[in-house]
Amino acid sequence: MEARAIAKYVRISPKKLKPVADIVRGKNVDEALAILDYTPKAGAKVFAKVIRSAKANAENNHDMDVDKLYIAEIYANQGPTMKRWRAAAQGRGVRILKRSSHVGVVLKERA
Repeated sequence: MEARAIAKYVRISPKKLKPVADIVRGKNVDEALAILDYTPKAGAKVFAKVIRSAKANAENNHDMDVDKLYIAEIYANQGPTMKRWRAAAQGRGVRILKRSSHVGVVLKERA
């Protein structure tokens, strides 16, 4: 049995999110949320929100024991990129890539 939660089109690049995912992968849910509360990175708030959503899904939709939950999978994949232009020297334009991510969490119960 597993519970999932996905946040799509999050406006932060996956490059900034993946180190935060590596910190909490495999940990118990409550321990992971405690770690994320004190992690000073922008991605920590995003992952905390998705983990809380997956925890609520496990409790309400799948009748899983919340105390036994752990993070089986956590990922931040590349979403669509917005392309913007900025004025540069000598009449040129410089491309700005505003990247987005799809963030997902899968929770399972420990035996």
